[in-house]
Amino acid sequence: MGNTDRLAQLSEAGVSIWLDDLSRDRLRSGYLAGLIRDKHVVGITTNPTIFANALSRSEAYDEQLRELAARGADVHTAVRELTTSDVREAADLLRDVYTATNGLDGRVSIEVDPGLARDTEKTVVEAEELWRAVDRPNIFVKIPATEEGLSAITRTLAAGISVNVTLIFSVERYRAVIDAFFAGLEQAKEAGHDLSSIQSVASFFVSRVDSEVDKRLEAIGTDEALALRGEAALANARLAYAAYQEKFASERWAALKQAGANPQRPLWASTGVKNPEYSDTRYVDELVVANTVNTMPEKTLEAVADHADIHGDTVTGTAEQAQQVFDRVTAVGIDVNDVFRTLEDEGVEKFEKSWAELLDTVRSQLESAKVQS
Repeated sequence: MGNTDRLAQLSEAGVSIWLDDLSRDRLRSGYLAGLIRDKHVVGITTNPTIFANALSRSEAYDEQLRELAARGADVHTAVRELTTSDVREAADLLRDVYTATNGLDGRVSIEVDPGLARDTEKTVVEAEELWRAVDRPNIFVKIPATEEGLSAITRTLAAGISVNVTLIFSVERYRAVIDAFFAGLEQAKEAGHDLSSIQSVASFFVSRVDSEVDKRLEAIGTDEALALRGEAALANARLAYAAYQEKFASERWAALKQAGANPQRPLWASTGVKNPEYSDTRYVDELVVANTVNTMPEKTLEAVADHADIHGDTVTGTAEQAQQVFDRVTAVGIDVNDVFRTLEDEGVEKFEKSWAELLDTVRSQLESAKVQS
C-alpha cells in the first residue's frame, strides 16, 4: 500500500482519533504537538493509571513538586494540581482543534477520584471542582458508569459540564447511560444552560470483554466454546452502536436536538489488544463507523498507522450477527451478566489501585522534595 495514510482514512470515515495517554514529558518534548500535526490526533484521554505511570517515571514534575512541598501542600492537593496542570496544558495545545471542530473534538478528559465511583454526591462535587480547577471549555470530566454514577452523570451535565462517561461494559448499562445523558440535558435546558456548549462521549470498553469471555470459554474447553474466542468484544461494541442508533432516533432526542443539543458519541476505549494471537489493530479497523471516537494507547496508534486495514464502515448493519455471537456464548454456558459485573468491579478496582499508587508516589516525592529543600 506504500504511503497510505491509514490514520487519515480512519479520520475521513468519521472516527475521531484520540490518544489514551498523557504525561508532562509528552507535552514538553513536542511529541503531542507532533501527533496532533501529523497523526490526526484530535483528543486525549487520561485515567488514574496513566497519571500514576507518568509521575513515577519522569523528572518533569520535580520543580512543581518542590513548590508544592515548600507550600506544605497535602498529597491530595498535590495530585490535583499536578494532574490538572497537565490537562490544562494539553487542553491549550488542542484549543485550535476545538475551535475548528466547533467544540466536538480538541478535548482532554480527566477522571474523578475512582474511590468515589459508588458515591453519587461526592462524585458530583468532585466533577464540579475539577471543571473549575482546569478552567478550560475543552475538557471532559470522566465519571464511571456505575449504578451510583448514573445520577452523578445527569447532575453534572445538568450543571452545564461536559462529561466523558467511562467504564461501560454492557449494552444494558450503556442504554441507561444514554437515558442519564438525556435527563442531564433536559435539566440543563430547564436551568437555562446553552445546550450547544455541552458535549459528551460514552466510553465503551472493548478488549477487556474478550479477555474475560475468552478466559471463561477456555475453561469450558469444548470445540464450540473455543471457536467463539475473540468474538465477544466486537459483537458487544456493535450491539452498543445499534443501541446508540435506536436511542438517538427517538422523539426524546429529537426534542433535545431541536433545543441545540449535541449527541453523545460512542467512544471505543480499551482498544489495545491484549492477546498476541489477535491482530493488534482489530479493535480499530473492525469498529469503523461515523460519529464515533477511538482512543488508542500509543502502541495501538502506531500499529494502526503502520498496517491497519481501514475498509469503510465495519459496524452499521452488524447487530443481528453480533446478537448471534452472544446467543452462542450464552448457549455454551457463559453467564454474560456475570461477565459484565466482574468487568465493572475490576475496572473500578484497577483505577482505585492506580489512584492509591499515584498518591503513594506523590507522597514520597513530596517528602524527598522537602528533604532536598
